[in-house]
Amino acid sequence: MEIGIPKKKNFALTLTAIIFYGALMMFASIAIFNYIINGVYGPYAYTSSVLSMESLTEIFDKPVVRVAVLYSKKTEKMLPEGSTWIEDNIATWSRFLSSYKMSVDILQDEDIELGKHYGYDVLVLPGSKAISDEQVVGIKRYIDQGGSLMITSGLATFSEDARWRGWEFLSEIAGVQFAREINAQQPTQLHTLRGGLPITANIPTGFTLKVATWDFPIAMRVMEPRSTQVSFWYNYRKDDGLVDEQVSNSAGMVYGTYGKGKFVWMGFDLTSMVGDKEDYIYFDRLVHNMMNWLADIPIAFIRDWPGAHTAASLFLPVITADSSDYIRNLFPVLQRNKVRATFLVEEGAWATRSDLVKEASKYGDLAPIIDIGYLESVNDTSNKLMPLEEQINRLKSAKRELEAMTGSKVLGMKPMYGLFDDNTLTAMAQAGYNYIITDSLTDRSVPNLIIKDEKDIMVITKTVRDDYWVVRDYGLYQNDFQIYTYKEDIDRLKFEGGLYVHKSHGNYQLTPANIAVMDTIIRYMKLPHVNMWVTNLPDLYNWWKVKGKVEMRIEARGPRRIVVALSNVGGGTMQDFAVPINFTSDVQKFNISAEIIGTKLPAYTYEKESRTLMLRIEKLQKNESRIYYIDFVTSENKTTAGL
Repeated sequence: MEIGIPKKKNFALTLTAIIFYGALMMFASIAIFNYIINGVYGPYAYTSSVLSMESLTEIFDKPVVRVAVLYSKKTEKMLPEGSTWIEDNIATWSRFLSSYKMSVDILQDEDIELGKHYGYDVLVLPGSKAISDEQVVGIKRYIDQGGSLMITSGLATFSEDARWRGWEFLSEIAGVQFAREINAQQPTQLHTLRGGLPITANIPTGFTLKVATWDFPIAMRVMEPRSTQVSFWYNYRKDDGLVDEQVSNSAGMVYGTYGKGKFVWMGFDLTSMVGDKEDYIYFDRLVHNMMNWLADIPIAFIRDWPGAHTAASLFLPVITADSSDYIRNLFPVLQRNKVRATFLVEEGAWATRSDLVKEASKYGDLAPIIDIGYLESVNDTSNKLMPLEEQINRLKSAKRELEAMTGSKVLGMKPMYGLFDDNTLTAMAQAGYNYIITDSLTDRSVPNLIIKDEKDIMVITKTVRDDYWVVRDYGLYQNDFQIYTYKEDIDRLKFEGGLYVHKSHGNYQLTPANIAVMDTIIRYMKLPHVNMWVTNLPDLYNWWKVKGKVEMRIEARGPRRIVVALSNVGGGTMQDFAVPINFTSDVQKFNISAEIIGTKLPAYTYEKESRTLMLRIEKLQKNESRIYYIDFVTSENKTTAGL
């Protein structure tokens, strides 16, 4: 019996050791698990009990975005008998949303009145002009409590029995004021999109949608800071009036917040969009961006211009064969403001005005104006441009002669009659040109990079009124009027986020009486509140070429971490660029880290009003890739650990 007692003690000690080491292994496993989850998905919330992790399911679950689309029978009753307008809109929305892999349900008017829309992430209200008072209350309560609304046309402007209710409800939700309906005398109207916004991410700045006017699209004026104007109907090419006022009074799209929720409003419906393949590609991207923003899916992009610049500008003085010496008035202005221009040199001018051309080459680069053919008339659609071999010879000859005369590289050209074709791009690639300047009015206000024979060709188009327009055609001979007109276009391009292309001539803006205007507008562009990048074509080409080769991916990993991946697959180093990341809630705290230890972290600023985190990447070398982890705390997840 005395021998058995120690055995019992040993058994108790062994059991205690097993329990102890088992508990130790369990806590170690939890710690390792916690470490891995934090490393991959970022910090997550927990309660006072370490073992009660309330956000774990949020990390692993990838919920499908649930979207409800209202089929407004009350609006349908207002339409002419046999009209399929509502039905066509619903079908179009269903097709778009299904392609985005979002769950789509069609709700009736009664469903909104009964509150069945509260279980959805986004409520789409296409052309819902006539709705009941109960629906008005239900929709307002939905967005006020955190829901997201996608609105088109004049929401709730009529009661359920087709009586005019007015714009009050839409104005309250969207923070806008009705301006006008778009005139249906023209079959289509250009609708210009701003750049630098999450809604227009990865769409060319200044892209012009073509919208049919048969449904009388709506223009609004933004009245509250919680709402942001995305686009405008104003067309500087033909519309009269004060530019700033016209732009402000012609908002065709607005997005923002109301209560705890968000909204996007469009003054037209999906079925009103017309155009070619490229138009529909960018329109699809626009709708996708809107739905992602409403569904709290992160959106990020690379801003068009380096650093904190919101727009850019170029100066293109013209030297003709009979050019006066007035163009020399520009040289001290450029030197004083530390600006280099691109001088457009008319074919033959380097022979008759070699002195002027040589002097101009000290203040910028040269781009010959070359005759490569033309169209015989406006209505002539046949191509009268020269054949490929002749274009190659003309481009090579002009480049050779100018470079021999000045000793400077010639990298750009302008067609004499503003027209070019595929042969022109091929000729440019073979002759060693990088960019082409045209007088065309195109569908964007930023350069277009076209790859031809494995070479990047940058196309610069007309974006503003030049001195032919302002001085010669308008007859504005007083400096104050000239400055005011140019500033209108500068402010429009700043608002739009595009490229201001200013062409000037010796006998107009560069005369002794008018040259001071050039100095004034350059200094105006450099003011902090304007903040334009005043650049030249060689620098712009290098920036735009490298920017086009930077690939970017953004991904949400759980509710408290965003992953941003950048990769430079281009031919040069990307310098000082900005990446805005839009958040759906106000962020109180950030922590930015990198996947690879030792990676230089970006500087950043947070714009509280727009809920945008702006990353500033100082340098991204060719073939370099970086992955940043952005962990954040919002007012909705204050219990987040680890920050």
